[in-house]
Amino acid sequence: MPGTADEQAAAQRRIANRLKRARGQLDAVIAAVEDGAPCRDVVTQLSAVTHALNRAGFVVVASAMEECVSDPEGRKERDGLTTEELEQLFLALA
Repeated sequence: MPGTADEQAAAQRRIANRLKRARGQLDAVIAAVEDGAPCRDVVTQLSAVTHALNRAGFVVVASAMEECVSDPEGRKERDGLTTEELEQLFLALA
């Protein structure tokens, strides 16, 4: 992730928070299914989980893309992702 150490830590916290939110929503889906909740409630919760995971994925990919643009040589040494690989990751989230 680009930026200073503080900016990187903040980005990691944002991603972790989004994933924790998704985990909480997934727990709610499981509970709804186990409790025999109406289909509409289960699907609504599943939609929230999907949205939360997509948002977290977009943040991860966007951070990687920003790093590629700002420091393409350093990026190669750190993770080896090409621009094409990042594009595929981004499209996989769509």
